[in-house]
Amino acid sequence: MKWQFGWMLVGAFVVSFGLGGAEGAEVVTLWPEGATPGAKGKTKKDIPTLHAYAVAKEKATGAAVLVCPGGGYGHLAVGHEGREVAAYYNKMGVSAFVLHYRHAPGYKHPVPLMDATRGMRWVRAHAAKYHVDPNRIGVMGFSAGGHLASTLGTHFDKGNVDSKDVVERVSSRPNFLVLGYPVISMGKHTHGGSKRNLIGKTPDAKLVEYLSNEKQVTKETPPTFIFHTTDDRVVKVENAILFYMACRKAGVPVELHVYRTGRHGVGLASRNELLKSWPGLLAGWMKGVGWMNAKKK
Repeated sequence: MKWQFGWMLVGAFVVSFGLGGAEGAEVVTLWPEGATPGAKGKTKKDIPTLHAYAVAKEKATGAAVLVCPGGGYGHLAVGHEGREVAAYYNKMGVSAFVLHYRHAPGYKHPVPLMDATRGMRWVRAHAAKYHVDPNRIGVMGFSAGGHLASTLGTHFDKGNVDSKDVVERVSSRPNFLVLGYPVISMGKHTHGGSKRNLIGKTPDAKLVEYLSNEKQVTKETPPTFIFHTTDDRVVKVENAILFYMACRKAGVPVELHVYRTGRHGVGLASRNELLKSWPGLLAGWMKGVGWMNAKKK
């Protein structure tokens, strides 16, 4: 059984821009004001946004990444798993869009996935504005954000070509996945807090299976890069391994780096002599498979 959701907006699409984000990020509302599906109010926590860190045309490689910070589906670690990551991508010529998605206590599944799905569509629909190739847009997530990213990577759709909303017409499939110490499973190896915040204390067994993303991998799942640590005490490394094995079985190109030791939630790990190599490994992977190849003039 597949759990599904959908929505359609009527009327013109409106985007709200501003410079209210940290470090000059362009803040974009994902839906027109007052049209956010499933919203329980009109406060900041009820309105999902993208914080766009775009690369100038002369430095752009054409690649972009939708970044999903972690936080156990109860808050968002938008500093070390958002802004700092966006800055790293920008140095490589990659535009980054940090997703401020809705979460507990006010919101559970399917709302975070709705926001991520809309975020991917929005970036793709506006690719030309940001000098981005619509076929080189990935999603990255840390911890529970890794679960959200892997959910998007296994539960995407082609879009609704008949929608009056231009954003809804495009595909929500990421071109690649980057998963940092991710929650993947809602089963035996899950992170309890993320599971409770996303689907409650006593979820339906079919929903648990649907959101155990190692069980949802197909040959259409995007190429994936994963890193984790063996002794992560918050999110078990088995999550990363399960997704890796599922990708292998489905024939999905996948690269996994498991470090000997390291705490959970390190972000870029710039002060950790052992773990700080992982961003370089990611850059090498992205270059090696062509995601960061500069556009031909």
